[in-house]
Amino acid sequence: MMNIKTVSTTLGGKKLTLETGRMAKQADASVLVHYGDTRVLVTAVSNKEPKAGIDFMPLTVEFAERFYAAGKIPGSFLKREGRPSSESTLAARLIDRPIRPLFPEGYYYETQVIATVLSVDHEADVEMAASIGAGAALHISDIPFNGPTAAVRVGKLNGQLVINPTWHQLQDECDLEIVVAGTKNAIMMVEGGAEEAPEADCLAAILKGHEEVKKLCALIEELRTVSGAKPKRDFTPLSTPADLMKQIEGLAKDPLNKALRTKEKQTRYKMVKDAKKATLEALVPATLKESNPKEADAKEKEVKRLVELLQYNLMREMILSEKVRIDGRDTKTIRPITVEAGLLPKAHGSSLFTRGETQVLSVTTLGTADDEQIIDSMYQNTMGKFMLHYNFPPYSVGEAGRFGGQSRREIGHGALAERSILAMMPKHEKFPYTVRIVCETLESNGSSSMGSVCSASMSLMDAGVPFPKPVAGIAMGLIKEGSRVAILSDILGDEDHLGDMDFKVAGTKDGVTGIQMDIKIEGVDGEIMKQALQQAFEGRQHILNEMSKAISAPRGDLNANAPRITTIKVPVDQIGAVIGPSGKVIKDIIAKTGAKVNIEDDGTCNVASNDSAAAAKAVEMIMNIIAVVEVGKTYKGPVKKITDFGAFIGVLPNQDGLLHISEIAYERINNVNDVLKEGDIVEVKVLDVDSQGKVRLSRKALLTPPEGYVPPPPREPRPGGDRDRRPMGGGNRDRGPRGHRN
Repeated sequence: MMNIKTVSTTLGGKKLTLETGRMAKQADASVLVHYGDTRVLVTAVSNKEPKAGIDFMPLTVEFAERFYAAGKIPGSFLKREGRPSSESTLAARLIDRPIRPLFPEGYYYETQVIATVLSVDHEADVEMAASIGAGAALHISDIPFNGPTAAVRVGKLNGQLVINPTWHQLQDECDLEIVVAGTKNAIMMVEGGAEEAPEADCLAAILKGHEEVKKLCALIEELRTVSGAKPKRDFTPLSTPADLMKQIEGLAKDPLNKALRTKEKQTRYKMVKDAKKATLEALVPATLKESNPKEADAKEKEVKRLVELLQYNLMREMILSEKVRIDGRDTKTIRPITVEAGLLPKAHGSSLFTRGETQVLSVTTLGTADDEQIIDSMYQNTMGKFMLHYNFPPYSVGEAGRFGGQSRREIGHGALAERSILAMMPKHEKFPYTVRIVCETLESNGSSSMGSVCSASMSLMDAGVPFPKPVAGIAMGLIKEGSRVAILSDILGDEDHLGDMDFKVAGTKDGVTGIQMDIKIEGVDGEIMKQALQQAFEGRQHILNEMSKAISAPRGDLNANAPRITTIKVPVDQIGAVIGPSGKVIKDIIAKTGAKVNIEDDGTCNVASNDSAAAAKAVEMIMNIIAVVEVGKTYKGPVKKITDFGAFIGVLPNQDGLLHISEIAYERINNVNDVLKEGDIVEVKVLDVDSQGKVRLSRKALLTPPEGYVPPPPREPRPGGDRDRRPMGGGNRDRGPRGHRN
């Protein structure tokens, strides 16, 4: 018998219900989230034994897209869901980041959270439903977890902040979108973008989102109560043995302090490694390894952990007490910046951005409609016209390691940089190119994603893309111990690793275009957010000034290696004429000119070629096809067909007109063949185009009248209409001997 328990509230104007007890009852906990017509099943499972040989929390979060949820069959060859899409990876990261810091230190039990999408309602946010479900499932389970957590999406619509706008509103109407996740006490994660939003607007959206998060956390608490959830399982958090820590401090404190004041990253890492090695040799002697290998192995792991803890504490105390950072900077100073544009001769656009020991090479490539990305997801089936790809090879941190394929981190960093740049990209209608940017991280020591934003911005301008303003990014850090707080501008890798916050802000001189925050402690408050945003604004202005030394505006013209695209408008009723039966006409244009031709359903026609003459020829051929015959205008065209009463002349590639025998010349002509032959090029004037599109032509109207020529008087209208009437009897009708026509 099922023991189904539910709790409900209203979120963003739609009913939200959390249900447990119906599905997936063998998981440690499962929650079915009902939100509008969206349904997401979220399960949480944690093994009962710790995972051997690790010193980190082994948490995995999966966002399982199911195309049946949207009434679709996958478009792949296998017709089933395959590897996670970029969208599902980003959704999984949104769920993962706010919950990861809330597991207790030393909880090394493999834990898995899976959100399976069962039904998709474009009016009810699927990702937010999944994130709420994850916080609820962990909270009602017996898994140690310092939650609950919840998340909402805040959008700015017609000047008003709204909670969980619809998918279509996000695509077409919102000029600010920020996901806010947290607990009832603090903000844990921020992710979003905007169209040059002021910092004050971003802060207002974050605070509004947190107010909704507090209400959702109360709802999850209620679900735990009504479901009769079990107490959290027994778990002993990591402790710090005082005697061993004192020994380690005596051996490693001075070497680590010296290392933490060494600017160069690789030298510093070697000094830390040497200090750790010397401490291990002193505290885990070879005799112990020989006599009791198991005890020696356990002690070695503990010593390594405590040396890292000492390094963590020393760095934080140095910053909080001495106001000095690892490389000697104060909290607001930005590392030295060098910038270059136009490095690669064959690339359409390129730039190199170096900030301290972080270096990113960005390369822009311009393509046509043939290069657009196919996007087939639960939400849409469309074509992507802008892509930014971020690569993080192992050599960038001085290591040899796995190469090839994209990690979740690379997908996430690339998505943040893409969002930050896309906000300022020209509309496709004005710049009809497919644009791909690749950001190669060549060196990394903190915030390569924000380095990618800076470098990508400059490479676009180097390519000649009409990119209106440069965009720069900066990563902020936080060290917090009780009431002592230090906010750090332009953090190093160690400050990210040993600090409490990674807060990235990208934008122009006028506003924010991308924002992301991750927290390792149990959240931050609005005051810290406000100070971090202001400090990020100041740092961003400095970086933009440095970038302007290399390039401050787009080149005057597109790079010579880039294709030229000419846009013309084809009347919708003539699209078929340009394409031709089975594409015959458009294929002929492409074959004869070498240009690429693409026509959209609204008649927008883009002609692309690296050869301007080829593009011009293709445009001319298309314009000839869609041209409309104008009365009074003169045309030259071939004689297509000759008849007894005149000749048909090709005035346009797709239209002929009748040159009547009486309009060929001033003198009387008995036989058209005496004057014209098929294939002759004739200049004619359009006399009339009737309601059915039939064209009447004159050659005579372009000739000089003979001397003494008197034009005939206008014909009087006849009773019954202006039809041509033949004379009764006789005339020019030939009859046989008995009156029958031959």
